[in-house]
Amino acid sequence: MSTPTDDNRDLLTVIAYMRAAEGKTDELRAALEALIEPTSQEEGYVNYDLHQGVEDPRFFAFYENWHSGDHLDAHLAAPHLVDFANTMGDLLDENGLTVNRVRRIA
Repeated sequence: MSTPTDDNRDLLTVIAYMRAAEGKTDELRAALEALIEPTSQEEGYVNYDLHQGVEDPRFFAFYENWHSGDHLDAHLAAPHLVDFANTMGDLLDENGLTVNRVRRIA
């Protein structure tokens, strides 16, 4: 079993996480799932894996890898991401969206 960074430690890894507002879990999940296909067509895309919490099904996280920060920036400016950003406020809890850019070190 391997991960994208096994072969390329220079990839930019992104861990983005959020929690659905009360009663919005299914709606948030559908909105997040709708981002996957268009994102997979973007330049610089390596993977864009959506996870849902086991103990807390309102928790969602994306584990992503991009060839560069410029590719990630282009992703964040893509129409499907802009549309999501404009509607996510109603779907997320008070903590909103957290995005962490990280690099694999081990």
